[in-house]
Amino acid sequence: MEKKILGKTGIEVTELCFGALPMGPLQKNLDLESATEVVAHALKRGINFVDTAQLYRTYDPIRNAIKLTGINPVISTKSAAATYEEMERAIDEALRSLDRNYIDIFFLHAARVDEDVFEIRKGALKCLTDYKARGYIKAIGISTHNVKVVELAASRDDMDVIFPLINLKGLGILNGSVDDMRRAIEKAYRAGKGIMIMKALGGGALLQDYRKAMDFVRGLNLHHTIAVGMVSKEEVDFNVNYFNGIYEEEKLSAFSREQKRFIAVESLCKGCRSCLNACPNMAIDFDEEKKKARINPEKCLTCGYCTSSCPEFAIRAV
Repeated sequence: MEKKILGKTGIEVTELCFGALPMGPLQKNLDLESATEVVAHALKRGINFVDTAQLYRTYDPIRNAIKLTGINPVISTKSAAATYEEMERAIDEALRSLDRNYIDIFFLHAARVDEDVFEIRKGALKCLTDYKARGYIKAIGISTHNVKVVELAASRDDMDVIFPLINLKGLGILNGSVDDMRRAIEKAYRAGKGIMIMKALGGGALLQDYRKAMDFVRGLNLHHTIAVGMVSKEEVDFNVNYFNGIYEEEKLSAFSREQKRFIAVESLCKGCRSCLNACPNMAIDFDEEKKKARINPEKCLTCGYCTSSCPEFAIRAV
């Protein structure tokens, strides 16, 4: 599998990055042994890059897979921390839980935060820069769905890697169109930033158009790596084979049958609106008459961020 240097970081990564979100409790909720086996299989198939986050709660299977295989991949993680103290705790949690002396890439987790993100998160960013100077972090970046934030990050010296959302249909893009995001990513790429791409398959919505969707993102020639969420050895094999030039269209139907969707169970919803703020794509509507939340399937990226925000456990994957 092709490897590229991530911008100016000196970090070499495979074009395919293992996305650890779907196997965790926000989505598939694999047991520890099963999740460990999937990550281990990905490492043995040659994927050298794993993306996770504090929110995903998938540190344990990643740590166990590394111990099981003896393969030490590049790891990126993220935190939504806003203050110095909160980010310091997030860094400590990552180092301890992953049993590592350093984290390769640490992102500000800011999917739907607007252009003031660097002001709102300045304490957290200062913490990241301090820990980078001390050798506990190799590179700093931001994960975002927002065109304007990508544009801003492109010109900032403290941003080594940018993790933007782009896909064929523009699902999930905030503050602009597909073309707007492409131009923002190009600005960052030309500025020497490492570029990771998320949601190339629109959270699964474009799975039936897998080849077309992936070819679109790869054809932009503005990335170093693409994060793809995987929950089984079969999915790992399918993705690895595609990135190695082997496309197995006949296997797509099996994956599409397993695609999930999220619903807000009306009888359990108390109308607290906490899920509205958690959704990175503003895919949750609120019925003012019933005082209930409703997930719009046309906008939902199936990230599962809303599930952990609901105090009543009213949001379920079906």
